[in-house]
Amino acid sequence: MGVTKRFIFSESINEVSIVARVFAHPARVAIIKYISEQDGCICNDLVDEIGLSQATISQHLAVIGDAGLLKGVFEGNKKHYCINVQRIEHFQMLFNSFFINTTANCC
Repeated sequence: MGVTKRFIFSESINEVSIVARVFAHPARVAIIKYISEQDGCICNDLVDEIGLSQATISQHLAVIGDAGLLKGVFEGNKKHYCINVQRIEHFQMLFNSFFINTTANCC
């Protein structure tokens, strides 16, 4: 669905879809897992760890960053990434509330 149709959905549904997109790709899940276990890392660390090209890692970092799940600080010409813990905690609460009314009367 194009971005132009997002206005018909609530803010929370759009927010869940943005973060769900991040977790919909195994490389992004691996990147988030690796970064969350470090004090910080740069793109080349991820290239070595994940085994994808620098350009591919950068594209995945952009998607993760657009969802607000990363923080980055430039040190010289390198950007050090770490997890945005507040955004992760916000998403956890949002995701939990998304399913709060789930009933157990199915099959």
